Amino acid sequence: MEAYLTLILFGGFLLLLLLGAPITVSLAGASMAAYLLLDKNPIALVQIAFTSVGNFPLMALPAFVLAGALMEAAGISKRLVDIAESLAGPVTGGLGAATVIACLFFGAISGSGPATTAAVGMLMVPAMVKRDYERSYASAVTAASGGLGIIIPPSIPIVIFGISSMGLMPPPEAIALHGQFASLSIPKLFVAGVVPGLLMATTLIVTNYIIANKRGYKGLTEKWSFGEVRSTLRAGIWSIMAPFLILGGIYSGMFTPTESAIVAIFYSLFVGFVIHRELIFKNVLKSLTTTTWITGRVLLILFAATVFGRLLIEQKIPVIVADSLLSLTDNMYLVWALTIMLLLFIGMFMETLAAIMIIVPVLLPIMYMLGADPTHVGIVIVCALSIGFATPPLGENIFVASGIGGSTVEEITARIHPFVMASVIGVFLIAFFPQLTLWLPSMVGY
Repeated sequence: MEAYLTLILFGGFLLLLLLGAPITVSLAGASMAAYLLLDKNPIALVQIAFTSVGNFPLMALPAFVLAGALMEAAGISKRLVDIAESLAGPVTGGLGAATVIACLFFGAISGSGPATTAAVGMLMVPAMVKRDYERSYASAVTAASGGLGIIIPPSIPIVIFGISSMGLMPPPEAIALHGQFASLSIPKLFVAGVVPGLLMATTLIVTNYIIANKRGYKGLTEKWSFGEVRSTLRAGIWSIMAPFLILGGIYSGMFTPTESAIVAIFYSLFVGFVIHRELIFKNVLKSLTTTTWITGRVLLILFAATVFGRLLIEQKIPVIVADSLLSLTDNMYLVWALTIMLLLFIGMFMETLAAIMIIVPVLLPIMYMLGADPTHVGIVIVCALSIGFATPPLGENIFVASGIGGSTVEEITARIHPFVMASVIGVFLIAFFPQLTLWLPSMVGY
């Protein structure tokens, strides 16, 4: 029975995708077919989908999306880019490095890959073209760096991973073999994402430097101007405070991730209306519209993916997959290598949030059996899937960068592969050395 159900779930899902159905329809259609095979009441499908949005942490999703949109409208993202440019100074390929740094800054606000690409790209791509960077290269750097938006906390995919995995307890066999596992929480995941995010950014900066040195892309200035750095820092002090306020409040325990998102919204409104005075009512309405569209799209995927995942767990399909894989090998490095390659492949074709909802129920039991820390597993999954934003055919960041910079998707794809390879190396380092992920949480008491 499990074999038939697995065939219907995954076979139906892939068939609907190949026919061009949206990801939500593909997940829901395959789940409905499985319900009919099991002779279950289809109303239960609707009930599960409805309760899937009842999680308190999920309220952070629309709040962080709105906060990111408001911060862009309030002029906060522009000032973060100015700071990044001044810090790059005379470094070879300085504007490319500044783009990566700016995506780091904005990623600490938006939690979204395409939003980070759009916000930074609108400012940095024209600036790079003006400094004689090849237009397609400028767009490629931006598209590759935009993926940092979902690694650096606060991150929407990290929230979704936390919600997906909290109901998955370690199997009794795993506890008997490895003892009790470390706790999992969204604040801990946020803290754990900092060092891996910085490592992924470093791989992009090094790659940019090597290519810029080869092509003769010079720095912005002959030498660093500490007066200019001081000036941009002074002008952007309220922008810099935004990520510190959000993350500092979470890490110190002053408020939960959901509450921090609400704080970020009010902070954006205060800075936009009172400090910078660049926020107008029309842009507030536009931010609300953007938030509604993105949140509605995500929640529809969440509805369908929750039902799909619940069916997998009820029919013990993850346990079967885990036993099959572990019968082949129990070498942690080999399992990680296979997992990362699978995640990279999935990221090329599937939206990040849907991929997390489907993968977690299958992958996490395997990792529990191998003794992996669930926080480490979550960060590796998010880092690997972040590369999918920069790999066709889905490659959302490539399409965003193409729309902003004017280069074709094909031209950007031809320039982006060195950054993709560098990011893959970064993911393998994060997977093979768990302390890169777990050191900071242990330092702050998680």
